[in-house]
Amino acid sequence: MRHTFFSILFSVLPFFTLSAQDIDSLKAVTDSVIQALQNQLQEEQINNILMREQLERIGLAGRADSMRVVARKARIDSLRQITPGVPLVVEKDTLFILYARRGGLSPENRVENAREKIIELGKKLTFFADSVYVFESEYTTDIMAGEDVLLCLTDMDGLWQNTTRQQLAEVYSSLINAKVQEIHDYYGLRQKLLGLLLVVVVLVAQIFFIKITNWIYNKWHLRWTRKFMRWINPIKIKDYELLNHHRMGIVLLVIFRVVRMLLIVVLFILSIPLMFSAFPETKRLAYTLIGYIWNPVTDIFQAIIGFLPNFFKIIVIILCFRYLVKGIRYLANEIANGNLKINGVYPDWAAPTFHVLRVLCYSFMFVMIWPLLPSSNSEVFQGVSVFIGIIISLGSTSIVGNVMAGLVMTYMRPFRIGDLIRYGEIEGYVIEKSLLVTRIRTRKNDIVTIPNSNLMGSQTSNYTLASQSHGGIIVHTKVTIGYDVKWQTIRDLLLAAAEATPNIKKNPKPFVNITTLDDFYVEYEINAYTHSYELLPAVYSTLHQNILDQFHTAGVEIMSPHIFAHRNDLPTQIPEEDLRAH
Repeated sequence: MRHTFFSILFSVLPFFTLSAQDIDSLKAVTDSVIQALQNQLQEEQINNILMREQLERIGLAGRADSMRVVARKARIDSLRQITPGVPLVVEKDTLFILYARRGGLSPENRVENAREKIIELGKKLTFFADSVYVFESEYTTDIMAGEDVLLCLTDMDGLWQNTTRQQLAEVYSSLINAKVQEIHDYYGLRQKLLGLLLVVVVLVAQIFFIKITNWIYNKWHLRWTRKFMRWINPIKIKDYELLNHHRMGIVLLVIFRVVRMLLIVVLFILSIPLMFSAFPETKRLAYTLIGYIWNPVTDIFQAIIGFLPNFFKIIVIILCFRYLVKGIRYLANEIANGNLKINGVYPDWAAPTFHVLRVLCYSFMFVMIWPLLPSSNSEVFQGVSVFIGIIISLGSTSIVGNVMAGLVMTYMRPFRIGDLIRYGEIEGYVIEKSLLVTRIRTRKNDIVTIPNSNLMGSQTSNYTLASQSHGGIIVHTKVTIGYDVKWQTIRDLLLAAAEATPNIKKNPKPFVNITTLDDFYVEYEINAYTHSYELLPAVYSTLHQNILDQFHTAGVEIMSPHIFAHRNDLPTQIPEEDLRAH
């Protein structure tokens, strides 16, 4: 630099003629300029040194930042292998996956907030394609729709996806925009208008079909009823006419009315889900309503199909036991009719034994069928069966007692149907014997029903069985006579009365017992044999008449005096004609 200055100076010297003073002043100026240039050069050198130091510091910082970025990326790559991330799922469609937190928000919260905002934006009635845009700030990149932030991305989100947050925001915004547009196409104003149109069409069609159904019913149901009544004959069960023409007409009218109501109900069932499916918000409810109707039908159908193998097993079991019971009934009838004789088995045992065996067979059949029934192993089914069993066991104690008493009496044979028996004050003929009760027809033609447990626990007299014994039934009656008449006289009178009574056997002979010697009288009892148990009331009545006749003819008063006294002209207690004859 100095060389350059002197060369310039020497080049211009020939043009000037300078004095010594001028030369000194010029030298001083030159020195000052040189000094200034040297100072400037030193400042520039210092600035260069400072700049070089700053550049070195910046380079070190950049290298450190890049090293930190590389280390962070390596850690994220290792974490990505074990971190599943949280997917953003909107309407069953996965848009992208978030891994990083943002401030105090976890990835789950970020995804949930974004999903709610995207669905809310898509379900608005109006939506424009450019509504979703990207807003860049110093530390974050926001995906926005109007004034609402749909999703906020940071550098950490970019590192998790091996890109920058700006590039990631562009990709995510396009995905969000497409999804919002798809949701809007499904929930938007156009879809609402189409839904309203579909509802109107369904309502009009429903009203039309209901009117058509009512018109057909009102015009044709009477005609079809008359036609069917011409084709169908009355339904009879043996001699009983179950359905005559009049009843069949009523049944057909009811059937047509039910069919009309079923058609209207089916129309409602079909139209209501259709109207609900017109709008996306209520389409799921439509499927739910259809499921309420369809699912039970399919379940019942599947249950029927699954039950068919067990159903055929049940049919086979029922048929086997049915023919087994028929065979037992045939043997019982043969024994009851006397065609089949078995030692120790009486004909009157046949019917009750058949009933007992039939109950046992049906019980065993029920036990075999029970596991084959649908839901027989379910707790509800078992609970209901236990509840019914408890009710039956608690309410049938007396019934079981009567049944057991009826069985015991059947095999004890204390009486049979047609026998004349006496139970307490009741006397009559047995007209019915069952497992529960026994019915007796009294001599007054009254029907008395007696529980078998009462008969089993009380004393009964069988006159029919007694009359079939060697001597027959003993007819007996008592009279009380005072001590003033000899007992031989009374005995002869009573025997004469018994011998004069019809249906009294001569052999064994009647006999008289003196049963009581009381304070004022003697009690005599006449006993006679008879086989005419069905005429007992008439035999007793005739015997009593003959006793009166014999005693009155003999002049014996049938009285029991408690005080002995002379009559003092009181009349004797004997008919006057008998006194005159005596």
